[in-house]
Amino acid sequence: MNARHCLVVAALALAGAVVLGAFGAHALRGRLDPEALAIYQTAVQYHFWHALGMLGVGALMLQWPTSGRLGWVAGLLLAGLVLFCGTLYALALTGATWLGMVTPIGGLAFIAAWLVLASVAWYHQ
Repeated sequence: MNARHCLVVAALALAGAVVLGAFGAHALRGRLDPEALAIYQTAVQYHFWHALGMLGVGALMLQWPTSGRLGWVAGLLLAGLVLFCGTLYALALTGATWLGMVTPIGGLAFIAAWLVLASVAWYHQ
């Protein structure tokens, strides 16, 4: 993923986080039980934070264009958004508990993204 793609995906993910957050706050309150609503809110919170992180990674790509590993960071953040946040949204809305088995894979993608970013920052010339 290059800087332009990363910034576009980040902006779209941030817009999606606003939409999904508003949907949860207005349309789902009273329709979901408190546990499902808490799961949904967790998805929104992680969605926002990691989409903001992706925006930062896109900015770093512009500053450090020769650091190819930043593309890996962006890809891992995107995978985390889909696998972690996506499964939490689906779990909250459908109650399909089997999705909980996929969620940790997304969490690992988030962790890996931040660790790769740390290594990029540490070793960047």
